[in-house]
Amino acid sequence: MEFLNRTIQMIGAVDGAARSKAKERLDQLVMPHWALGRLLDLALDLAGICGTIRPSVADKTIVVMAADHGIVAAGVSLYPQDVTREMVRGFVNGVAGINVLARQAGADVKVVDIGIAGDLGGLDSEALIERKIAPGTADFSTQPAMTRQQAVAALEVGIAVARDLAATTDLFGTGDMGIGNTTPSSAVVAALCGRPVAEVTGRGTGLNDEQLRHKVALIETALRLHQPDPADPIDVLSKVGGVEIAGIAGLILGAAALRKPVVVDGFISTVGALLAARLAPLSRQYMIAAHRSVEQGQLAALAELGKEPLLDLGFRLGEGTGAAVAMNLVDGAVAILTEMATFSEAAVSAAQ
Repeated sequence: MEFLNRTIQMIGAVDGAARSKAKERLDQLVMPHWALGRLLDLALDLAGICGTIRPSVADKTIVVMAADHGIVAAGVSLYPQDVTREMVRGFVNGVAGINVLARQAGADVKVVDIGIAGDLGGLDSEALIERKIAPGTADFSTQPAMTRQQAVAALEVGIAVARDLAATTDLFGTGDMGIGNTTPSSAVVAALCGRPVAEVTGRGTGLNDEQLRHKVALIETALRLHQPDPADPIDVLSKVGGVEIAGIAGLILGAAALRKPVVVDGFISTVGALLAARLAPLSRQYMIAAHRSVEQGQLAALAELGKEPLLDLGFRLGEGTGAAVAMNLVDGAVAILTEMATFSEAAVSAAQ
């Protein structure tokens, strides 16, 4: 807990002076005022986060937190738990959706085994980071998902991973892998945001109407049973969350403490971001919301964070795929800020 608290204390506000200098430059670019809209807003944010009007985002790492969930045994997913391990193999071997899109964005992919049930059969690669807290969570429809100590440990794993990768990373991206993880994500959002469970629970892997009603009922039962305290995000996390969600929250806290931007992927990652913001409100200043997921629970988390996603492409894959695509916009924002001429530099009359 000391490591977590020390990290939270390190998180400060973004650099207001750098934002002001960036705003002054962006106001003078050779185009109608703010004609590139939210791309310029993003450039402004990046200047403040990085503390310079020439931010570097060349070195990118997408961190995929992988873990399993005991709630799968209650029938909340169309896929068996073994798929988590098989997908991680695909990530490590470079053949999954996240690998393809990360390569296109010029980003490395690191996969963290923070709570996969079972072992990975001797899988050995620089892309895999072994930091297992537990072999998955418990079925939180009958008992707490994990202990408070495990929740804190998972948060601290995320922080440690951010620190370990910081020397070779200018820009972080978040990703997730864990069969059944939309269920704890919906439970965390319902608990933290005080929303009805049905309002923040989607179909996940493609549940039909009856299966969705079952999923909602399980979450409602769990919230009545455990009574997670919305004023205590670690209590919520330990009772109805997941270790990869905690790892994502920790990664964001670690990145914010290091004053590095982090592109937040879809639903599961946004729930991790919500937990990070509840633990350290200033951390939200370092978050870039990548895309709007089709999972409806993300809307409540985004509203709480005050974030408008850069993209809305109907994604529901997770893995960090939305973060990878959004990294192209981050590159574009930095290029506009650092490479586009001002009127005075181009000797163009503003009246033209």
